[in-house]
Amino acid sequence: MRLRFFLIAVFFLTNVVGLASATENISTSSNIPTKTLTIGIKQIAPFVIKSPDGAFSGISVDLWRELAVDMNVNYEFVEYDLNGLINALSDGTVDVGIAALSVTPTREEKFDFSQPYYNTGLGIAVSMDNSYSSSTFLTSLLSWDVAKTILYLTLALLSVGFLVWTFERTKNPNHFGGGIIKGVASGFWWSAVSMTTIGYGDKYPITLGGRLVALFWMFTAILMISTFTATMSSSITVNKLQSTINGPEDLAKIKVGTVKHSTSENYLNKNNRNYVGYQTASESLEALSEKKVGAVVYDIATLQYLVNTEFNGTIRVLPVTFEKQNYAIAVPLNSSIRKQINYVLLNKLSQPNWQSILYRYLGDTEKM
Repeated sequence: MRLRFFLIAVFFLTNVVGLASATENISTSSNIPTKTLTIGIKQIAPFVIKSPDGAFSGISVDLWRELAVDMNVNYEFVEYDLNGLINALSDGTVDVGIAALSVTPTREEKFDFSQPYYNTGLGIAVSMDNSYSSSTFLTSLLSWDVAKTILYLTLALLSVGFLVWTFERTKNPNHFGGGIIKGVASGFWWSAVSMTTIGYGDKYPITLGGRLVALFWMFTAILMISTFTATMSSSITVNKLQSTINGPEDLAKIKVGTVKHSTSENYLNKNNRNYVGYQTASESLEALSEKKVGAVVYDIATLQYLVNTEFNGTIRVLPVTFEKQNYAIAVPLNSSIRKQINYVLLNKLSQPNWQSILYRYLGDTEKM
């Protein structure tokens, strides 16, 4: 009797454990994806970089590869431009979108985002010789302040020339003789060369009145030259300062380059800035190097990376960050994979390897 009871108990426990094990296996297998995920990507260094052999790397790509391992999912990359990727996420053509996608209210209406994994903002790239140019110098020369100074100086030269001619025309006809036009012209020439201290000596006064005018003019000319020099220097300095781009408030003075369909384009539209849209950040920087635009506005991390790798020595990125934004992984609306991505992503961002990924591509310019 006892033996029968023991055998029944062993049979019962064996079946319960087997059933629990089977249930656990079913639960685990349900997490294994039944299809290969389509990952939409867009080239934007240093987040998505495509090598000549077609392989992808970058901050966002390396991060996704680690997430995919922890999630135990298979995937394939499909490349888009920015507008194409946004459309593919909106209509569910792709399962996941990675690049340098900023979280914005407009995009939140079209698709969902994971938790942010990178905090950044917009930056401004300018030419190394942005501070001054020949056109700026010409603008300085044609300013109203300079024009007024030249006008006053011309009137002073004519006045002194007329006075010298008045005293010298009869007693010094060889130098200041002739009619009023010829005589005043000679007086104007003498006053001009005397003011500039050139003093050719081809004309000079010999009368007492003429020499008193000359003496007065010598001292007055010193003050007038100083005033003229100060006016020119001030005008050039002001125009030089105005031509320098120091921050977003200076963008209204120039034509700006940016990337089409980007948050930087939205910023420029919102602030009514004159801009030209390009397909890539590299194209916009190339336009800057060719003087087609006066500055480029885009993600500051991308600008720093491209300037250091492709435009070093010709373009610089200003130490200014504005219009803060967050980058996140995108998924179609109501995607079942979003929760799993967030869980794995939050764990991954707290691990040292994430810092290694950032340093690998950004070095000392990494931002968290």
